[in-house]
Amino acid sequence: MAEQKHHHGLFHHHKNEEKPVEADVYSETVGYSETATGYDAQPPPVPDVDYKKEEKHHKRLEHVGELGTAAAGAFAMYEKHEAKKDPEHAHRHKIEEEVAAAAAVGSGGFAFHEHHEKKETKKEEEEAHGKKHHHLF
Repeated sequence: MAEQKHHHGLFHHHKNEEKPVEADVYSETVGYSETATGYDAQPPPVPDVDYKKEEKHHKRLEHVGELGTAAAGAFAMYEKHEAKKDPEHAHRHKIEEEVAAAAAVGSGGFAFHEHHEKKETKKEEEEAHGKKHHHLF
């Protein structure tokens, strides 16, 4: 049992270990698909997407981000008040205020991201139904 090598993890390989040798590196078959015809082949079908459902999803997530921003901002303001009110633990309240402010910024960024996802979904829906956007400037 002392001669067995124990491997811990995936990436701990030693150079002196033997590697299995593959006998057939090349095969007789070419391996091309028989269904492909070249450049004139039709593209794969696009899955049917429910744009309204996706737009609603992004709108809900945008509102969740907005609520998170408001909640974290309110908590940051509360902690700022507590830092003034409780000078004995002011340092702790200031740290919690900064953490809450960072959470508010992150949540605001998430809401902003979802707003743009919602706009992108709406634009994709209009393009799918044949509406064109003409950019004049």
